Amino acid sequence: MRVEAVRSFNRFYTRRVGALRAGLLGSPYPLPEARLIYELGRRRRCTAAELGRSLELDAGYLSRLLASLKRRGILRAKRSAADARASALSLSRAGRKAFALLDARSRAEVSAMLDGLCGPDQERLVGAMQTVESILEGKSGEALLRPPRPGDLGWVVQAHGELYEREYGWGARFEALVAGIVSGFAADYDARRSRCWIAELGGERVGSVLVVPASKRVAQLRLLLVDPRARGRGLGKRLVRECIAFAGAQGYRKLVLWTQANLAAARAIYRDCGFALTRREPHAAFGVKLTGEYWERRL
Repeated sequence: MRVEAVRSFNRFYTRRVGALRAGLLGSPYPLPEARLIYELGRRRRCTAAELGRSLELDAGYLSRLLASLKRRGILRAKRSAADARASALSLSRAGRKAFALLDARSRAEVSAMLDGLCGPDQERLVGAMQTVESILEGKSGEALLRPPRPGDLGWVVQAHGELYEREYGWGARFEALVAGIVSGFAADYDARRSRCWIAELGGERVGSVLVVPASKRVAQLRLLLVDPRARGRGLGKRLVRECIAFAGAQGYRKLVLWTQANLAAARAIYRDCGFALTRREPHAAFGVKLTGEYWERRL
């Protein structure tokens, strides 16, 4: 099923970008030649070996493509000053014109495609493309931490409800608790006393945390969440440290939190960030037997 889904997407996308046309973007160059022209235009000067490594092309196939472009006056080759065995490749005047035309038409085509979508769909599309690239290229990337935008607080409730039901079976009562916390945060928001961070990776929301006042001198860390897709990157610690820094800068003397004894990953983060366990008590607030834990960190 997954294999067929990927194959179906490949067929759709090659058709959508015109990879099967005789000339890409209305030019006389098929996709492989157009890709070489673009790469040479972007780099200004490089060797065939560098092109081959960058585009992962077979040396014989690449040689035939380059020979074709050279015969048509698109490509120039000069002996490399750094290595007499290699040639430095660059675009001729005609090649630079071809590059400018391909680049302009590509930008216009992509702009037209995006203009046909509403703003949120544009963001979803670009984010999905970044996610695909990140996964397939094995890019670690660092998540962006940002303030919440419209719709983000609703996502915090949804993400908590879905994740904790899937992993722990906590159900609707836990989601209702999260909704109440988020509602209170929004209703009583004071930028000097409260803060929310949304973590974003590849255009997708993958984490959250809140700081709210518990008293005049005590702040409370709430709703730390890291999506499974973003785990193993140290994101949980980054979010907690943002809370610590904010609380200290705003004059709070202590940062407290409530968690559960079975949340081993979260407890490890709190301990590593200087929190100490102060009290434990059993409860069944979410319909299952749990042990609640109270942690604090002096600032």
